[in-house]
Amino acid sequence: MSPDSVTPGSVRSASEVNEQIRALWLRAGGSLSTQEREEYETLVVEWAAAIRDEVIAAA
Repeated sequence: MSPDSVTPGSVRSASEVNEQIRALWLRAGGSLSTQEREEYETLVVEWAAAIRDEVIAAA
């Protein structure tokens, strides 16, 4: 899944996505494979969208 395929308006909170990112790094032992890097990039895009949504909601 590429970062471009993430639907705007994340359903999960930024903290939920952050936990998944942390778990990915722990499973990978600090070195990501190509597949894990793709997953990481997708998660970072989702996390950024969730952060943006939370900032907008707080404003």
